[in-house]
Amino acid sequence: MKVVIGSDKSGFPLKEAIKKHLEEKNIPFEDLGTLDIDHPSPFFEVAPKIADAIAEGKADKGILCCGTGMGMAVVANKNKGITAAVCESVYTAKMCRAVNDANVLCMGGWLTADWLGLQMTDAFLNTEFTQDLEDWRQEWLRNAKLKVQEFEDKKF
Repeated sequence: MKVVIGSDKSGFPLKEAIKKHLEEKNIPFEDLGTLDIDHPSPFFEVAPKIADAIAEGKADKGILCCGTGMGMAVVANKNKGITAAVCESVYTAKMCRAVNDANVLCMGGWLTADWLGLQMTDAFLNTEFTQDLEDWRQEWLRNAKLKVQEFEDKKF
């Protein structure tokens, strides 16, 4: 699994903590910006880089951090094949994968303590689509995903 990460100025400290965490766990990642807190990139420039890397198959999952996570999610979700979810708990980080098969985790640097962001990152990266769900729900979600894909194909 390869992960791409990014932030604006508000999410930079959280992103840096996540980078260190990924390094310690030997999880391959690439930081696509902001690379220097003194020269920050805005959310609307960073989110498309993450989305493009995933859409082009250069990465499997992404993590984006801004003030609330919402700006990054809005921009990332404008791209075909991207399902970005704003999460504020370990449970939502797990369930966005299990239920929605999200491929981008968005977190708010103003809201999420580093220790919580690391736990959310682990939950997001270690959960597969339909994991730990009842058989009937797994089948229903797989069918729902196909319907959403059809909708997306019509729009893009």
